[in-house]
Formats: sequence, structure tokens, C-alpha cells
Amino acid sequence: MNISDFTQVVLFLLVLIILTPLLGRYMARVFLDENHVLKTMVSPVEKAIYRLISCKEEEMDWKKYTFSLLVFNFMGILFLFLLQLCQNYLPLNPQKLPAPSWLLALNTSISFVTNTNWQSYGGETALSYLVQMAGLTVQNFLSAATGIAVLLAIIRGLVRKTTNKIGNFWVDSTRSILYILLPLSILLAIILTAQGVVQTFHPYVKATTLMGSEQIIPLGPVSSQIAIKQLGTNGGGFFNANSAHPFENPTPFSNFLEMLAILLIPSALTFTYGRLIGSNRQGWTMFLVMFTLLIIGLSISYYSEYKFSAIGGLINNMEGKETRFGLSNSVLWSVLTTSASNGSINAMMDSLTPLAGMVAMFNIMLGEVIFGGVGSGIYGMIMFIILTVFIAGLMVGRSPEFLGKKVEAFEVKMAILAILAPNLVILAFSAISCLTTAGITGLNNPGPHGLSEILYCFSSAAGNNGSAFAGLNSNTSFYNILTGLGMVIGRFGVIIPVLAMAGNMAGKKTIPLSGGTFRTDTWLFGLLLLSVIIIVGGLTFFPALSLGPLVEHLLLIK
Repeated sequence: MNISDFTQVVLFLLVLIILTPLLGRYMARVFLDENHVLKTMVSPVEKAIYRLISCKEEEMDWKKYTFSLLVFNFMGILFLFLLQLCQNYLPLNPQKLPAPSWLLALNTSISFVTNTNWQSYGGETALSYLVQMAGLTVQNFLSAATGIAVLLAIIRGLVRKTTNKIGNFWVDSTRSILYILLPLSILLAIILTAQGVVQTFHPYVKATTLMGSEQIIPLGPVSSQIAIKQLGTNGGGFFNANSAHPFENPTPFSNFLEMLAILLIPSALTFTYGRLIGSNRQGWTMFLVMFTLLIIGLSISYYSEYKFSAIGGLINNMEGKETRFGLSNSVLWSVLTTSASNGSINAMMDSLTPLAGMVAMFNIMLGEVIFGGVGSGIYGMIMFIILTVFIAGLMVGRSPEFLGKKVEAFEVKMAILAILAPNLVILAFSAISCLTTAGITGLNNPGPHGLSEILYCFSSAAGNNGSAFAGLNSNTSFYNILTGLGMVIGRFGVIIPVLAMAGNMAGKKTIPLSGGTFRTDTWLFGLLLLSVIIIVGGLTFFPALSLGPLVEHLLLIK
């Protein structure tokens, strides 16, 4: 890595650190319903929406909150499913694209509603402008707002006492969209359009190449979808090549902005979390744990990619990477997109070295808690905090406590359930795929790399990431069914235990801190939390990783 590449990485990290408290403080004011810069202007729109949906703004218990969330999300799946099946009869389809198969449409619907954005299709050859806008882009907003709403519910459960109310799902999701996701997306979309990202309803253009051949250049309302796909940690590309496509990501500056947008809200939410629970130290402790995991992953990936170049006698390992962005920005993106549940790409993940590919895979396997998705990263980290507090309590021989509340059997069970649900999908579904003809038929590569492709597929689905090694043909009935089921379990199999824990914690009394209380806002707790995350991930997935990327790495060295 030369000084220019190193400077770009350091600059990115510095900008992220600077913006974290600025945006985090603003979001805290939004969720506390305090005065902020947009409240006077947007508040009438918020009230109008509540009247339109007959929302009384009264708070809910965890069961009603969960029911509202599930109904809302499954209605979203149904709407997007029907929209795709009817696209050939609807307007804004200048290329007269036919409707996808019902199984692919169902998989895509589940994918975008669960914030996964797994794509078993090529956007420019499969979906109309209307479906991309009214279907996919809308769900990018709604799925991100759902993640923030769940985070707010668990925070209220932690800070409130002797109550069964954890907020109102409709209010939480509406405010998330109106005051955070929509303004940031409009701003980013305008900047990206100025950089050259396409935003048009014009039909595809036919051009004649220098060789005299006819080439079709796809267009569409791209910029509006790219902004929220990054800010909402969604990741689904308008084009099949995602952010490697010059119409989605044309310049180095657009590349920097899109990378920054991946972690901007998840990082800032750590500060918001600290403000909402009344302890900035708690928020910064969480941020530092996430940041440390990010740096570890970046270091291993950069070492592996540049080491491979040295072994092969290459200046850079540029296979599968865009020359416009180079090796450094491609590797940085691969770590960022898997540290959040984003899944967008600007280079071919299948062409990463075995260790760099393993880092991307392991980031997802950890539960997408290295900043993670919008909202989901923080509540996923809270599950690990509960588990760490329980282990610390056993170590010192006293009842575990978190934020002045006792952590009892119910909380531990819910935390373990939320952590293990995606892990079960990854290992069980990968095993089924390896043992069946339908599972291995779509592989482009045999041996350990083929296993890595299957592992990554179900890691991405269960972790609601959406990226892929792309060496696996996933548009088959077998993979559409299994990845669809994996995405549902990976999303709602975590959300339901989190909300159940929120309701149970809200009903507890707070306990005054004492000299024997194990503090959760110190470097010691941060180190213990970091260890638990890595050990749980390592013990769960090390055997599978040993047969995949680790074996491939050893073969490469040999």
C-alpha cells in the first residue's frame, strides 16, 4: 500500500469519526421529540401522515409493537410481490420487460423487505422503472425505518422502569423516514446526480461502438435508489454490476461518498444510543468495540491482497476490480459493506484472495454487529452485551446487571436465541446445499472455493447483507426457496426476541449502582465484549471456515 492509498483510508476513518457525534446528536433530538432544524417544517407532514393512517400515537406493549411490525412488513412483501408479477401491465416500463417468475418475485420481495437486498436477477434486464422506484426504493426506506424502530424499542425497554410500554411502531418508523432517511437521501442523491449518476425516465439508448456493433446502454431513475440503498444499509443495485457500474458510481468522489454513506447512520446511532440511555460513555464504548473489529478486518484484508500481489509478482491484485477505484478502495468497500448489512459492491467479491474473502464472510457471520445495519447493528450488539454481562456476572460471582437492571434467565435466553437463529441458518442450509444435487449444480468452482461460495450465500441471506461471491448461480428454485427462508429467519428471528426482551426489561425496577457493580462503560468491559464476539463467532464457524477459505489460502501459499 502506497502513501496515497493509506491517506485515503485514514481520511475516510477520520471523516466517519467526526460525523458520528454530529449526526448522532441530531438523531437523539429527533427521537426525544426535542426541537431540531427540521421539526417546524416537517412536523405538519408527520401529523398529516398519522391522520391518514389513523394512528393515535399511543404507546404499545411489546406484543402489539411486534404485531404491528410483522403485519406491516408482510404486507410489504405481498405488495412488492404483486407489483413485480404485474409489471408488464403497468406504466414506466419502456423496455417492455416481462414479469419475473413467481418464485424469483417472492425471493426479491422478501429480500428487500428484510433489508437484505439479495438479488438473483440483473436489475436493468429484469425490473421496470416503476418496480425499481415504487417497489424496491420504497422498501429501502421502510426496511431501514423498521430497524431503527426496533432499536428505539429495546432502548426504551432498558431505560424505562415498571411499565409495559416501549413506544409506538408507526411513530418511530415515520419519524425515522421523515427526519433522517429522507433528508439525507435527497441530499446525497443531488450530489450523486451532479457527479454523473443517472436519474432519468428515458428509454435505454442504442449506440454504435468503434467496432461497428450495436450496444444498448441502460438508463433509469438510478440516483434516487443509490442514495437510500447506501444510507439505509440496503445495498441492492439498480444495475447488475451494482456500484461497480459507472452509472451508479462514476467518480472517485462518488465512491468516497457511497462508502461513507454505508457506515454513516449505523456509526452515528452508537452516539444516539448513548444519549438515549443517558450515558455517552456507553455509546463510545460500543463505538470503539465496533471500530476495533473494523480495523482488524481491514488490516487482514489489506495484508492478504497486497501479499498476494507480491507472491504473484504483480503490482496490484486487480482481478475483478475496477481500475477507476484501484485495489485499496475495492478492499475498503468489501470490508465496509460486510461490516454493515449493506451488501453493495464496487468489485467482484469472488475475486478476493481467500483471507480477504474470509474477512468479508466472517464480518457477516459475527451477526452484522460491526456497526451493522441501520438499527439492527446496535440491537444485535446489545444482545452480545447481555451475553457478556451474564458471563461477567458468573466470573465475579454476583447477579449480572445492565444499566441498573438485573439480567435474568429470560434475557439470556432471548439474547442466545437472537444470536443463534442466523447461525443455524448459515450452517444448516450450507450443509443441505453441499449434500444435494440441486445445491452443488450451480457452483462455478469445485473444492474449498465452492464451499466458500455456498457459505457466503447463506451468510449473506441470514445476516441480511445481500452481497454474494457471484460464483454461484442462485436463481434456481432450490436457492430461491432456501435463501428466502433464511432471510426471514435472519431478520424476524432476531427482531422478535429483541422486542420480547424490551418488553420484559421495561417492567423491571432499576437497582442503584454499588461498589460491586460491573461497569459496562469501561475499556475492560469493551475488551471482554470484543472477546465474546470473536470467540462466539470463532467457535461457531471455525470448522466451516477451515474447510473453505483457510484451506484455499494454504493451497495458494503452497
